[in-house]
Amino acid sequence: MTSKKFTRTIENFTCERCNAAITGDGFTNHCPNCLTSKHVDINPGDRLESCGGLMHPIALEQKGDMWVITHRCRVCGKDMKCKTRPEDMAAVIALAKQLADPR
Repeated sequence: MTSKKFTRTIENFTCERCNAAITGDGFTNHCPNCLTSKHVDINPGDRLESCGGLMHPIALEQKGDMWVITHRCRVCGKDMKCKTRPEDMAAVIALAKQLADPR
């Protein structure tokens, strides 16, 4: 038996890194202000991962006309990729600058 690769789970949350109140729409998996996520899924939206660690953005890559964030869990070290959304762009630009000049 295989599990679904995506489950739309609509949840609001408070970012545990910057305390921003986020309104979820079922596709929201990270804070648009600081790009931090939480390690709660095995497959997107399933909420089956027991780790619960914060996932910080560590890399960006461009795929066509969109950007993809790589998050790394601070507890277990797992890396996961996630597409950005229009509301993420200010934080994506800030992250790109930080990655280019990590002083």
